[in-house]
Amino acid sequence: MMAVMTEDRTKLQWPELATAIRAAREARGLSQVALAELAGVSEGTVQNLEDDGQRRSRIPPSLAKVEPHLGWTPGSGHDILRGGQPTPATPPADAPPQSGKARDRLRDRLPLRIVDELESDDDLIDSQVIELPGTDGARMTVVVHGRAAATPEQIQEALLAWRRAERNLRRPSGEGDAEPPESVNGS
Repeated sequence: MMAVMTEDRTKLQWPELATAIRAAREARGLSQVALAELAGVSEGTVQNLEDDGQRRSRIPPSLAKVEPHLGWTPGSGHDILRGGQPTPATPPADAPPQSGKARDRLRDRLPLRIVDELESDDDLIDSQVIELPGTDGARMTVVVHGRAAATPEQIQEALLAWRRAERNLRRPSGEGDAEPPESVNGS
């Protein structure tokens, strides 16, 4: 039997949630459009979540969809609504670094240039594991970093460029026209 909800959701801290979502999005250098794209929701949904004057009678399901893209653990939005703080999805900056054993294992299995890139302090924009079409399970791992000291606009630009490239990577082989190879020395 299901418990009856007795909480008055109109008394939750909606303005604080809206402010926290906006601040987390901006801190990650994301526009509302980019966050919507990442979370698989509409731009209007993100705008509604950031509307600090709106009181709701129910918690929108889209909240759970945006939380990971804001760097929060699941349920962080509910915590804010009840007067708390979001829980970061990644360890805090002062957390102990990855153990030497795990780092050495990575170094043993990957080329040094890849390990150096993975350990880069540049902003992580996204990562994906993509199954290669027609290979019965072979896959590639893509880690997308922004350039050092990139502005939020440059990070957003890189994110959108990655999304376009990702669609091409996921396109089944043979679909669409292949792009002609680039000429060498302008010929």
